[in-house]
Amino acid sequence: MNILIFGAGNIGRSFIGQLFSRAGYEVMFVDVNAALVEELNRRRGYVVEVKGPRPEAIWVQQVSGIDGRDQEKVAEAVARADILATSVGAGALPHVYPVIAAGLVRRRAAGGPPLDILICENLRNAAAVFAEGLREHLLADFPLTDYVGLVETSIGKMVPIMPEAIRAQDPLLVYAEAYNTLPVDAKAFKNPIPNVPGLDPKQNMAAYVDRKSFVHNLGHAACAYLGYLYDPEMVYIWQVVANAQLRRAAKQAMWGSARALILRYPDEFTEQNQEEHIEDLLDRFANEALGDTVFRVGRDLPRKLSREDRVVGALLLDAREGIEESRSRGVEESNGRSASLPLRPVEAPATTLTLAAGFLFRATDEHGELFPADAQFAREFAEEGVDWALTHVCGLDVTSPLEARIREDATQYYRSLESRPPEWLTVFLGGGC
Repeated sequence: MNILIFGAGNIGRSFIGQLFSRAGYEVMFVDVNAALVEELNRRRGYVVEVKGPRPEAIWVQQVSGIDGRDQEKVAEAVARADILATSVGAGALPHVYPVIAAGLVRRRAAGGPPLDILICENLRNAAAVFAEGLREHLLADFPLTDYVGLVETSIGKMVPIMPEAIRAQDPLLVYAEAYNTLPVDAKAFKNPIPNVPGLDPKQNMAAYVDRKSFVHNLGHAACAYLGYLYDPEMVYIWQVVANAQLRRAAKQAMWGSARALILRYPDEFTEQNQEEHIEDLLDRFANEALGDTVFRVGRDLPRKLSREDRVVGALLLDAREGIEESRSRGVEESNGRSASLPLRPVEAPATTLTLAAGFLFRATDEHGELFPADAQFAREFAEEGVDWALTHVCGLDVTSPLEARIREDATQYYRSLESRPPEWLTVFLGGGC
């Protein structure tokens, strides 16, 4: 059995490749980094160092690489693969659609079986996006729906940026946390679900994609943006979580979304399992050995502050589920629905505070450089201001009463953060954790 993985980056190697290798699969990576591909083919394996309370070194074997620029070879690999995965970043998917489509055509012409594709990206509605991308490169009569299983996943594994000095010593070595669970859409497979320990099939995948975006990713954003605002000298996420005020702020933001998700997906989520999930995430964020940085977690503002992503998407989710209204009259009355659980008081303002703080996020890498997209954002924000960001980055419509309210609140919070010292966060958040 073999898996073809587009993207030999940190998630591809530390998570997807590692899971399938340990289950006995031959792992083939497709990447445009020729030096990385050459090293994969020379060594046929690499090490994943698990950082945390129980460190270990995992040797990933039966590995090879294909240069992504060799379109003929890649298409042939698609035609012969037992299963396929992508882990290239949502923005790079348009570059892989053509060769995957070419491989699918070749596969079907040769009488090959249907192919399942694990979409391992931070992307909501990933299957629909992927299908649209493939259809642009397939004839109208190609039976995409019947022949290809577009399997959404939820990538919860945290992998830090490898320090440059370590990369120079071993370009294949990757650090990661111990978490090793990959939720997958059980309904999307065209073939039997692979017998791979760590795969966690879900019947309602949308619930878990939303939880990843609006609890995990939002909590990370709150840590990064509020942590940087509070102390720009904080380098690591564990330093943020160690601060009781900042941990409390992140938890407040996460609970706003958790509460909305309980209302949206009552068959999946309860107050108890959301509390357990949030506490587990905060404990994982506090993993000092992992060395995850404020820069990595917060970088790429145009993407992470966009409409469907972790912060604005969470605010829209909260508002649509009546979470803001419930502040004054109880969650059990919001949206005309009743909740069987005694939900906690709502703390949605922490998410708005996270958005406002994101506008001021200017963390840099180990060389003191802004992420390129953040440098562009900073220049445009300085010229155009908060209204520009709310419209053109966040995608919030001023003509929508619901979205206008979010804009107004975010603007007020931004004005306060812009003009007050970091200690104001303590006043806003109150004491305790």
